[in-house]
Amino acid sequence: MSQEIRALKPQAIWNKFADLNAVPRPSKKEERVIAFMKDFGKNLGLETIEDKVGNVIIKKPATSGMEDRVTVVMQSHLDMVHQKNGDTVFDFDTQGIEMFVEGDWVKAKGTTLGADNGLGVATIMAILESTDIPHPAIEALFTIDEETGMTGAMGLKGGLLTGGILLNLDTEEDDEIGVGCAGGIDVTATRTYEEEETPEFKIGYKVSVKGLQGGHSGMQIHEGLGNANKIMNRVLFDGFENFGLRISEIDGGSLRNAIPRESNAIVAIDAIHEDAFLLEIALLSTTIKKELKTMEPDLEITISKTDTPAKIMDLGVQEGLTRALYAAHNGVYRMSPDIPDLVETSNNVARVIVKDGHIKIGCLTRSSVESSKVDLANTLRSTFELTGCEVECSGDYPGWAPNMDSPILKVMEKIYEDLNGEKPHVAACHAGLECGILGQNYPEMDMISFGPNIKGAHSPDERAQISSVQKYWKFVLEILKQIPKK
Repeated sequence: MSQEIRALKPQAIWNKFADLNAVPRPSKKEERVIAFMKDFGKNLGLETIEDKVGNVIIKKPATSGMEDRVTVVMQSHLDMVHQKNGDTVFDFDTQGIEMFVEGDWVKAKGTTLGADNGLGVATIMAILESTDIPHPAIEALFTIDEETGMTGAMGLKGGLLTGGILLNLDTEEDDEIGVGCAGGIDVTATRTYEEEETPEFKIGYKVSVKGLQGGHSGMQIHEGLGNANKIMNRVLFDGFENFGLRISEIDGGSLRNAIPRESNAIVAIDAIHEDAFLLEIALLSTTIKKELKTMEPDLEITISKTDTPAKIMDLGVQEGLTRALYAAHNGVYRMSPDIPDLVETSNNVARVIVKDGHIKIGCLTRSSVESSKVDLANTLRSTFELTGCEVECSGDYPGWAPNMDSPILKVMEKIYEDLNGEKPHVAACHAGLECGILGQNYPEMDMISFGPNIKGAHSPDERAQISSVQKYWKFVLEILKQIPKK
């Protein structure tokens, strides 16, 4: 399948993408891809640096005639979100991504593709390796851990880079030029509880929510996609209210930046209520699927008999948990009053784990307005603290404030219109980009973000559009030709 990908045009990008995708690169475990990138730079004979946190910087001199242009920092992140379908057998720690072509799209077999941000990394590698592409002096910045905390960008010290322009290649719409993004904060609620012996008259059932699309918890939070954790809680709440359902275990969602696609729970119900319970859940499932049929046509809510669990949650804690999860805000909290169609503030109830006397709930709260981000984080904190949880807010990172007077923005707007016969969409996004963080140590750097069409990022439905990559590559080459003089 790799050869099929390598034959695509522009081969300069797709060949590097295939090389990169052969290297396991989960967030927090980037040792192999860091070594891969350092070897790449050194084999080209270019100055290659690994900083104290693991970011890799490769510097390439300007091509002949371009020495008087502003030095450009080309930046992408090395790590990728690791998500797979429940029935996919795949080890992200040891296997390379298995890709295939379907029409105009490159996809992966049951896993995330890694186009976010692998296509950006591959683009920069292609420029570094080239011998016939005109460009100014390049400082290639490959950051780590963008997807789970942005610790690479946070750890990058001032003074390592000299460039005056930063091109961030992490936007996922090819007609968009990004000039701003949301900041974020992790909200984590935890508590312990006493387990009770399951009474003899109860029987066990497994409840599963699956078939949801999932997706990027920033870029897609406004689309009305189903959240498996919220759907599961709705089912459990109804079962408890009507039939005394008791919870033994819950395992829902995965990563904070991915809208949860699946959730599983082990529960116990009174045997005497079994038929009525099954009927009620079937009716509720039909109702929920009808509500979500437009966006989530493949949603499945299933219940199947299983061994009766030995232990169940303390009743009072269960009541508090289900009510807190019902009350916890999920989705858009506020739209921007200043930028049309921009989500200002949102939350993703990303992870719910209940097992062996421990509860853990993980959320990712995003906002382009710092005060609104804090407001929603405090709303969630209050919700969970009311049910006895300890709440920690961590991983706070800033947004990137738009600069509509950016000189490189003016250059890129004209290039895009000349190439495509229409104006680009200049916008801020609700995803987290590293520009805001990088700008703290490099405040004078003129920053912009762009990239090819990538759909379904952070989910196994992730796909990259081949024709869009061709369009984007032409844009990149023309931008490098037209970088202003110093």
